[in-house]
Amino acid sequence: MRSPQYGRILTATVLVSASALLCAPAALADPDAQTDQPAPAPGAVAAVVAAPPLDAPPDAAPSSAVPDACKQFGMALDHASSYYEDFAYDSAGGGNSVNYDDPNVANANLYGRTALRESAAAAMSAASAPGLPNEIAAPMRSWSLRATKLLIIMGIRGGGDSLNSTANDMNTDANNVQTACAMNGARA
Repeated sequence: MRSPQYGRILTATVLVSASALLCAPAALADPDAQTDQPAPAPGAVAAVVAAPPLDAPPDAAPSSAVPDACKQFGMALDHASSYYEDFAYDSAGGGNSVNYDDPNVANANLYGRTALRESAAAAMSAASAPGLPNEIAAPMRSWSLRATKLLIIMGIRGGGDSLNSTANDMNTDANNVQTACAMNGARA
């Protein structure tokens, strides 16, 4: 013997399916091939006249790639450093040993990795700005890759030595970006 609930579910399913099929619009792919198509109206066709060539290309708007990219990188750097700093302080101590079981370290690890992931993406985006000189873009890309490396080390609960080494390399890259931005009249 079937339960009354089974019957109601089956009825509702059939009704919903039927209404969906009945409400669906009919699709017409191509018009009937035997239908006469209107011919173009007779008359003169307007001639297309080419514009005269320019003597010189129009002045391009001044590029804002350098200041915009440097500003974006600076914001990414500030964001990453503020959260990683909390993790560094909470995990500082015995050399290569990091106590990831400490609730403060675990919490700072989570926030630090999130900030590094966001900052690495922002830095890579800044480095990919059209018109950005390579002397600025290259250390931005390097910093972004090292930030990704650091978040992986934090994620696999790596030791203090590898954390410190990667953070030092990131500091060198950040300094190189800031110097290159300053040489190009911008601030990171």
